[in-house]
Amino acid sequence: MSTTWILVANSARARLYENTGIGKGLKLLSEFDHPESRMKGSELVSDRAGFVQGVGNGHASRQQATDPKQNEAEHFALEIARTLEHGRGQNKYERLILVAGSPFLGTLKARLSDPVLGLMSDTVEKDYTSVNERELGSKLEHCIYL
Repeated sequence: MSTTWILVANSARARLYENTGIGKGLKLLSEFDHPESRMKGSELVSDRAGFVQGVGNGHASRQQATDPKQNEAEHFALEIARTLEHGRGQNKYERLILVAGSPFLGTLKARLSDPVLGLMSDTVEKDYTSVNERELGSKLEHCIYL
């Protein structure tokens, strides 16, 4: 029987489960927490936007190149992607199911390597991070056989 990893995530929290076959249920492998993603954007930046000399007598404010919250979501996605790549490299799973809300699902998929993406059999665009294991199993019964 093949091993399936199920990642349930949002931009601030993730849980990685394993299923080794029918009747085996879900086994929690690890939990990830990224409190920075729960912070306000103003708490993530150290300074206000700078000022640049505008045309004439006015000044213009300089906007940041990226949104601080999006930047933190990308950092968290990279951390998760490294874990999934490490597991793939050690042949710990043969199949991957991603469960994440939008837009974090897209952010996460953009950080995954081609070999990891090749193991992905299903994606579910829902935030199930607050759901317990039993409920999660019933919500995902269309793609995992517990």
